[in-house]
Parts: sequence; C-alpha cells; structure tokens
Amino acid sequence: MTNKLKFLTKISLKRKINTKWFLIANVIFAILIISLLNIDSVISFFGGDFDETQIVYLKDNTNKTYDILKAQNDSYKNITNDEENAFKIKKTNKTSNEIFKDKTNKDAWYLKIDNDKTNYIKATLITEGYVNTSLYTGISTILNNTKTTIAMQESNIDQNELAKISEPLKIEREILDESKKTEGENMQMLMSAVFPILILPFFTLTIFLVQMVGAEINDEKTTRGMEIIISNVSPQTHLFSKVLASNLFVLLQAALLIIYAIIGFGIRKLIGTPLSSGGIDINSIINTVIQSDFVSNLVYIIPLALILMILTFIAYALLAGILASMTTNIEDFQQMQMPIVIISLIGYYLAMMAGMFEGSIFIKILSFIPFISAILAPSLLILGQIGITEVIIAIILLVITIWALLKYGMRIYKVGILNYSSKNLWKKMFKALKG
Repeated sequence: MTNKLKFLTKISLKRKINTKWFLIANVIFAILIISLLNIDSVISFFGGDFDETQIVYLKDNTNKTYDILKAQNDSYKNITNDEENAFKIKKTNKTSNEIFKDKTNKDAWYLKIDNDKTNYIKATLITEGYVNTSLYTGISTILNNTKTTIAMQESNIDQNELAKISEPLKIEREILDESKKTEGENMQMLMSAVFPILILPFFTLTIFLVQMVGAEINDEKTTRGMEIIISNVSPQTHLFSKVLASNLFVLLQAALLIIYAIIGFGIRKLIGTPLSSGGIDINSIINTVIQSDFVSNLVYIIPLALILMILTFIAYALLAGILASMTTNIEDFQQMQMPIVIISLIGYYLAMMAGMFEGSIFIKILSFIPFISAILAPSLLILGQIGITEVIIAIILLVITIWALLKYGMRIYKVGILNYSSKNLWKKMFKALKG
C-alpha cells in the first residue's frame, strides 16, 4: 500500500508541476509580487512621480502669509512624519498662466492668497488637472492653520502665547489595565492594516486547493481512468494520494511566493529605494513590531499557526475529494464546493474585522470552528484576545474533524468514486453514510 501511495502521489504531483500552466502562473506571480513591492520604482521608470514632493507656487497678495504658511507646512510634515505628503512651497510673482506655460510645471499647483475682510484670507488653488485627495486634505489643513495663526496675530495675542497655541499637541497614552501595554495598542492598529494582506495568500491557496482536488478527480472519472486506478488500489489509497499530492503542491507554491517576496525586497534594497512607499513606512512597521512583545511571541505563534494551516489544508482537501467523488463533471463540483468557498470567505472577513470584536465571546467561539480557525485563531492570538490554550483547543477540534472526515467521508468516497450519475447526489451521500 505504501509503494502504491507513493507512486500515485508522485504521478499526481508531477501532473500539477510539469505543466505550462504552472510555469506561466509562477512567472506571472513573480512579476506581480516583485513589481508590487517596488511599485514606486516601476511608476518612476515609466515617467511617474509616485514619491515626488508636490510643488506649490504661492502668489502671496497679502504680504504676510508666506512665512506662516511655510512654518505650518513644516509642522504638518513633522506631525504626519511623511516627507512625501508635505509640500515644497515656492514664492512667485508670476501669474498662473505664466507658471503653466512652462511644461515642467504641468503637475505643479498654483496657490493664490488674497486678503479677505470677513475671513482674514482667501485662497484659490489652480491646477492643470485633478488633484490627489490626500494632498488636497493636507493643503486644506495647512491653510486653515495659517488662517488661525493670522487671526490670532491680528487679535494682538502675545507672541509667546501664540507660539504655545500653535505648538502641536502631543498626546500621551496611559492604560489603566496593567496587563496591556501601549505597544500592544500599536500592534492592534498595525495588525488591523497588515494582517489581511498576510492571510490573503492562505485564503487564495485554500480555494486553489479545493479546485485542484475536485478537478483532478473529475478528470479521472470523465476519462474512465478511475475504473483502472480503483481496480489496482483501494479508494483509501487513492484519496490519500490526492490529499498528499495537493497539499505538497500548495506548500511548494506557498514557498515560491515567499521566495518572490524576498527577491522583491532584495531588489528594493539593491536599487537603494527606502522601505517606504505611498505613505506606508515599512521601517516604521518593523520598529513597531520590534518595540512590542510580538517578536518574542513568534516562538509559539508561528508553530501554532503553521500546524493550524497544514491541518486545515488537509481538512479542505479531504472534504473536496469526498464531494468530488459524488459528481461526474466539474460543473456539478462547482455547485458542491460553494459551501466551502462561503465558509472560507466568512473566515477571511472575520479575521480582517477581528480587532473590532475585542472581548466578544462570539468571535472567540468562532475561532474554534474548523476550516476557519486557521485564519481566525492566529489573528486573535496576535491581538491578545485568546491565549495558547484556546489555539490548542482549535487544533484538537480540527484533528477530530479530520478523523470524522476519514471515518464517515470514506464511506461516501467508496460509493461515489465509481458513480457516474449526477441524479440525487445528496440522497446517495446520506445513504452511503448510513451504510
């Protein structure tokens, strides 16, 4: 049996790897991942200005706004800690037409400020085309702060008091619960933004795994090759080979995706591009992780998460194989797999919103449910909403589920593997279970 299992697994794995589709798909994956990790460099290569500071030509008709506006721009840059979203303000006496006659200024802004008896100042922003929403919000903030400063100056407020009023407020955090730290709060905000990106490959590979198992079994049934295979090996060996081959393939694909990401970061470092892009400061993210206790927690988080993921892959492969055995074509299997896709989607979206359910018994109970626990439990563990004990319980429940699929699902598989009729599928499944 062992030799037959190895042979079938080897054949099934070769069928998946030795295809033009696998090669083409991985070339596309590599290009996409490496390009996305270096998106700013790619945009710059094609003539874009992804990370360039926005130039603003200022026509100050008030003769008092320029210095204040420039100071407010520096304050805004310090508050946001983002050079890319700050502005490079250049004072000019030219008109907007004269500025935009120069083709090098096609992406620049022209800001005209006039006196206003009612509102102290009036601003007019002139551009060649549409403006970035976040940049527009930034310049609006700077202009409003400038107006406030001018209003206070004209109200004869003492300069020292004015400096105190204009000084940005620094908020100090104090948490009464001694078991929680400020770094943990930062980690929650970080994971709310980053974790959905990390679990997306797992979610995608799960759907891919289910499709792959179902397609292969249906292909063997359609070509009548199943009869020859089952006449030489037991249904158990056949199912185990599909589960083993598909999981090895998925793990290989996951390893390749990680390699592509490492290459992407390596290229970014080689070309000297800072680890920040589009307002996302990767260095800041890394520092936040290091400052928290997250790094020391990785010693147990990574092994537990990997065990959950591998067991979940096995459970999904078993379930997909059992359902596929009762169908005669890929169209029937697409209908049968819809509940699997829905369950996976629920788990993915719950993991994204995990930070919103702090203290909820509902989300903790859901983290124990097999098939979604691999996505949900690690996210709750990272956020500190559950402990190691709860994750171990989720692993035990997942093992019990796999055992149930093997014991009762095998009854369905034995009957369905040589079934070539698509009528009364559910009736046949329940009958097989009773038998």
